[in-house]
Amino acid sequence: MLPDNNMKLSISLFSVWGKTKLMMRDHLTKLLTALFLFCFLGNSFAQERLKGQISISGAFALYPLTIRWAEEFRKLHPDVRIDISAGGAGKGITDVLNGMVDIGMASREIGAEEIKKGAYAITVTRDAVVAIISDQNPAINEILARGLSRNAANNIWITGSVKSWGQAFANKSNLPLHVYTRSDACGAAEMWAKYFGKNQEDLLGVGVFGDPGLAMAVKKDPLGIGFSNIGYVYDAKTRLPIKGISVFPVDLNGNGKIDANENFYNSLNDLIAAIAAGQYPSPPARELYFVTKGNPGSYKLISEFIRWVLTGGQKFVSEAGYIELSKEKIGSEIKKINY
Repeated sequence: MLPDNNMKLSISLFSVWGKTKLMMRDHLTKLLTALFLFCFLGNSFAQERLKGQISISGAFALYPLTIRWAEEFRKLHPDVRIDISAGGAGKGITDVLNGMVDIGMASREIGAEEIKKGAYAITVTRDAVVAIISDQNPAINEILARGLSRNAANNIWITGSVKSWGQAFANKSNLPLHVYTRSDACGAAEMWAKYFGKNQEDLLGVGVFGDPGLAMAVKKDPLGIGFSNIGYVYDAKTRLPIKGISVFPVDLNGNGKIDANENFYNSLNDLIAAIAAGQYPSPPARELYFVTKGNPGSYKLISEFIRWVLTGGQKFVSEAGYIELSKEKIGSEIKKINY
């Protein structure tokens, strides 16, 4: 006997209702599972939230960029406090080896004795040291057109054989040459000395503490000559040399003039591009480091900060007046952090 239409409808409705119940039960199961995972994982994430304090000291060269990195990192991790002070690369390395800070900022290579004591360096960016003079120098145009050869710079800072601007740059000037250097143990002076194959202790001149101090001394002295990290010579916003200071271009080929391919100092962007391309010599171009005592991998907060500097933090490097690391370099530095 065939079922009538009412029976067919009842069977159909029963089938639909059954399927609907199964679907509702399936959705409810998924919803409860998702809610459980959200609560469980959310609690786990809360437990993993970074908090604590990081102390950093050292190189003036890295100070402005590290300040920026700290500001951006704290936007992501507001429960982290980062204290930063500048005082020279030597102080930063000494502080971290003595346990006074977590990270030392270094603008020079780490010495063998420092490595023996546990200094562990990770490259975080690059920059350069440049020669500077006052833009009030009486022969400013002629001097900038001739440029600074390695030989002339050596006679100014190492041998001290020249005493006047005329002697240094073969012009008729009898005006005395006022030479400035750094009084503190620092990467800028060490890298400038390495340009001549020497050490910071070999540099002649009136010693001035810190990059800001030396830049100011030259700015105020029309007959002065010195050197500084590019971060203290150019304005990070305008990308132009700071008013009162002129960057002394390097006569790379020693022909007594600045050729077109040697003239890349008018803006910070041009100089950064020249450093990145290897047009500006190294030294005084150099890598900049974060230094810890031993591998930082066993210290979660410190290692996470350094790892972020090498990844998300690199997007702030160029705008702050530094040179970004290559992808290959970033990869090799991250591998140094053993978790």
